[in-house]
Amino acid sequence: MSFPERLKPSDPGMKKKPRYIHAVLFDFDGTLTRPESLNLNVIKRRIGCPADSYLLEYIETLPSADERQKALEAVDQFELAAAAEAKPNDGAEELVGYLHTVGVRVGIVTRNSHQSVLRALHNFKRIDVADFDIIVSRDEPVNPKPSGDGIHLAARRLNVAVAEVLMVGDYAIDIEAGIRAGAITVLLDNHLPKAGQDVPSDFTVEHLADIQKIVRHGRPLPGGKLPNDLLEEFLVQFGFDDPAVLTKPGIGEDTAAVDIREDEVLVLKSDPITFATEGIGKYAVLVNANDIVTAGATPRWFLATLMFPIGTSAFMIRDVMEELSTVCRSCRITLCGGHTEITDAVTRPVVTGTLAGTVTRGGLIDKRGIKTGDLVLMTKAVAVEGTAIIAREFGTRLQNLGLPPAEIETCRRFLDNISVLPEAAIAVTVSGVSAMHDVTEGGLATALEELSIAGNHRIRIDMHKIPVYSETARICGLLGLDPMGLIGSGSLLLCCRQYACDQLLWELRKAGIEVSVIGEIREPGKGIDARHQLQPVTWPRFEADEITRLFSA
Repeated sequence: MSFPERLKPSDPGMKKKPRYIHAVLFDFDGTLTRPESLNLNVIKRRIGCPADSYLLEYIETLPSADERQKALEAVDQFELAAAAEAKPNDGAEELVGYLHTVGVRVGIVTRNSHQSVLRALHNFKRIDVADFDIIVSRDEPVNPKPSGDGIHLAARRLNVAVAEVLMVGDYAIDIEAGIRAGAITVLLDNHLPKAGQDVPSDFTVEHLADIQKIVRHGRPLPGGKLPNDLLEEFLVQFGFDDPAVLTKPGIGEDTAAVDIREDEVLVLKSDPITFATEGIGKYAVLVNANDIVTAGATPRWFLATLMFPIGTSAFMIRDVMEELSTVCRSCRITLCGGHTEITDAVTRPVVTGTLAGTVTRGGLIDKRGIKTGDLVLMTKAVAVEGTAIIAREFGTRLQNLGLPPAEIETCRRFLDNISVLPEAAIAVTVSGVSAMHDVTEGGLATALEELSIAGNHRIRIDMHKIPVYSETARICGLLGLDPMGLIGSGSLLLCCRQYACDQLLWELRKAGIEVSVIGEIREPGKGIDARHQLQPVTWPRFEADEITRLFSA
């Protein structure tokens, strides 16, 4: 799939391109059907139409109504005969099915007759006419392609802005129609010789399956982190050539390491707090500090951007600032500036923290240091942070579901355990620790995948060894959530050489920190090999953090 440059603003028909896709319109012959289904040159010769002329437009030039009628009847018969032999194009049925699953309206805009389209759809196995919200054929009282009238008609009937319509076709007139209408255009290049294919489309694909990726880019994303595959794709466009940047942006890389002098490295981190309202200041400092310490660094300087909804009182803002100050002092971090704003851009408080820390060059812990045979440890249990947030934000709902108030209060106090600074401070004193990774949005499932990608090694995980607090299990059971995909600050993933494992376990447990060995680093590559009691199982994956389902509801 190629992504050509956008049309220049001076080009005819150019409109500002949208950021959303709510409907997809397909040309029919050669797009949804295989290219060989209809050979227009045959019928052109039969009625005397020049090869380089458009068929319908030529018929309109015939001198008498009788001649025009006979020519159209010949075209109708030819199309119906071809439709009886038509076959679905590769990936057409799967693509239409996908569009329905993601909530996209689907239609056809064709120069063919309505009857021939219906006949051809009889040959499809998994979709039929009911799978299309609209069919605009030449029987409609609009000018055919390359006019954009059919696309405008479809958009109106679908109640979708034409700028949020994706027009897919295999011929220049399909793209020209999309451009004239102001839609997004996709050229399906089936490598057949065609005249006039120099009309610039927004996208060019060789297979219909590639359109799924385009549509996904145009659909609203769920709350939470940008999915890893999209992040990896977007990061490619940036250049990271500054030799002072030691740890560059990438999947699973939560900090940036900058060489600030001969033997000292600056480690930087920024993260917003969007799920929590109660205790938001504490979250803002600790979530950022957790990532700083995974690089072996000491958190030192914190800046905060605070955004509050219209109607927030000065008391509320003061409380958040005081909490920020208190937590920073307790962690020996200097609160050195930031920005505060009351805005209708947010519906609840949002705090974005930026934290800088320092570490000697030799003390910098880089996830690329993991090796095959290293053991994977996890402190505390899954979803510590998620348990605290749910208890604080949805306490009434939990009580209505039967959870005793005393247990809800216990879960609320999980907030006191979301820092991984104590265990990280111990880990950096043990020789043989090869990586640390903080569990955040997306839960343990996402964090381990990130660790695998950042360290470029597959990871074997023993599912039955993953600890889950009973309170977390009860809350997730009541709300229908999977703790493996629930936001989990407070749990630290540690990788270490096998010879260092016993000492690391002893030091952590001596300090009163719960820790479990949950897996092992395997061969170079990416991915998780999960097993339960020695039997292979599927590793869970989450498009968005489980907690977003509560907030969206």
